[in-house]
Amino acid sequence: MALALYHPEHGYYEKPALPQTGKQGDFYTSVSVGTLFGELLARFIAAETREFSRPIDIVEAGAHAGHLARDILTTLATNAPDLLAQTRYRILDPSIHRRAAQAETLKAFPNQVTWANSIEDLPDNSLRGVILSNELLDAFPVHRLGWSAADQAWFEWLVDWQDALPTWYRTETAALPAELKPHLPTPDDQLARLLPDGFTTEICPAAPAWWSQAAQKLNAGWLLTFDYGLEALDFLSPERAQGTLRAYEKHRLVDNPLLQPGERDLTAHLNFTAIREAGEQAGLQTLHDEAQARFLTRILAREGQRSDLQWTPAQIRQFQTLTHPDHLGRSFRVLGQRR
Repeated sequence: MALALYHPEHGYYEKPALPQTGKQGDFYTSVSVGTLFGELLARFIAAETREFSRPIDIVEAGAHAGHLARDILTTLATNAPDLLAQTRYRILDPSIHRRAAQAETLKAFPNQVTWANSIEDLPDNSLRGVILSNELLDAFPVHRLGWSAADQAWFEWLVDWQDALPTWYRTETAALPAELKPHLPTPDDQLARLLPDGFTTEICPAAPAWWSQAAQKLNAGWLLTFDYGLEALDFLSPERAQGTLRAYEKHRLVDNPLLQPGERDLTAHLNFTAIREAGEQAGLQTLHDEAQARFLTRILAREGQRSDLQWTPAQIRQFQTLTHPDHLGRSFRVLGQRR
């Protein structure tokens, strides 16, 4: 999964022609709906950092082509120019191709935007503001696990080649790497007896590890992510016997995620239990753990009396798409933790 998505030459996210979002691309995001998502986030950031000493930090990980950053900064320029002048917007991205696209998108803000390769490059306890990501953690590489009914233990599905095609093969439970064991799902005795042989799920140790690292960078402010995912026990539901790993191409679900590596988006549901606990163990307080619809509606309710909040018909349609349960409102979830 890491090679298919991030190989420096052949990876899906690393190609000079960036994968497109929206109707003409492979997947939708809240950003591809229009500018309103970024506009509402800008208002949230302005309100939540009002009492902070200046300058403030906005750090975005997984900025794709820079459209969310542009929408946030444009809104600050219009509604809070004094704040914009005191804002340091940092994008975390090691890709030369993506940085070039982001720089082009953000050329109107040369004094605000800088880049770093990863969260590790930022000093601990140094940021006062917001660290945010939108559909980043679901693209972290996962380990695919299977249940052995005979051993009452997990094994790992690995990838091999057969007849010139990639295929899954099943390891022995005793071969499971020791570093994965702290992250394994732990069904209770009754559920363990009921899990069918070969029941499949995923774990992603890299996601809570990244979240914990990000929490260490915050001196004061918010760690915020928008994504789709589940609580830990929900991964063991009967309807998810094949796990959540999947591939998308032109908005269509592809049956075999191993085929045509580098040509399709790969994703797996985020374990919100794991990242929430990682943040709390790092000293953060969970204040938002809810559907995207509720979070965005809260911002609107708080800002709704402001005279500058005048929406066009297009913005109203965007809000409906972002919040309606049949669109993005229920499928996307927000985790917001604060120090």
